[in-house]
Amino acid sequence: MNHAVIEAMSATGETADSLAAQIGVDPKTAAKWANPGSIPQTRHRAKVAALLGREQTELWPDVLKRREPSWFRPWVDIEREAVALRAFQLAWVPGLLQTEAYARATLAWEALSPTEIDELVSARINRQSVLTRERGPLFVAVVDQAVLERPITADRSVMARQLEHLVCCAELPSVELHVVPREATAYPGLNGPFTIADLPDGTRVAHVDSQAQAQIVEQASEIATLERRWERIRSEALPRGRSVELLREAATPWT
Repeated sequence: MNHAVIEAMSATGETADSLAAQIGVDPKTAAKWANPGSIPQTRHRAKVAALLGREQTELWPDVLKRREPSWFRPWVDIEREAVALRAFQLAWVPGLLQTEAYARATLAWEALSPTEIDELVSARINRQSVLTRERGPLFVAVVDQAVLERPITADRSVMARQLEHLVCCAELPSVELHVVPREATAYPGLNGPFTIADLPDGTRVAHVDSQAQAQIVEQASEIATLERRWERIRSEALPRGRSVELLREAATPWT
């Protein structure tokens, strides 16, 4: 347990229910803040700390150790709280399913120092713990078949290991992986990747990638648009069993 949070709640007379009511979240979400490694979303953290009469870093020292870019941290917080994540990727293996070598290859052409790349790769791999933790989110991922066929580097072993890893991930009880086959005609996924997170209180938030900085989408009308696109994309994808078969078939040319 996070004893700093528990002691602060005891000292101030706050409970998970009272914090939830003041912050505007589900009590189950507030209760998680007393668990090790569970940190309130960026937009809530300062208010929670103020209600508990403590500094943020006193309650959640892991905030100082975070390696992901500051602009991406709000989404990482959402990932940790989500009960379900639905992600579509047109050109990449989803970050939550990447191997370290694949993740490193995706950053190779960025204007980054070796140290910066190490930190970003480490942060990406650390995020994947949400898929194996107790009561973690259901992760439903849909990828275009081109993701499985395009070499990420000249080293073919990187793709071979990545596809083997995808097969292993697809067998996790918390993961559903689907592939849109190359035979599919134009479909909404061609407009770009996105992820929809279902939170414990029933609200939904999305993360939309772009060539510049990605954005978090919360407006109901925009979420509804992404929901419609997700359903269209999902309808073009192969069933789970056939998708895993395709993954195994796709891995053969890389070995």
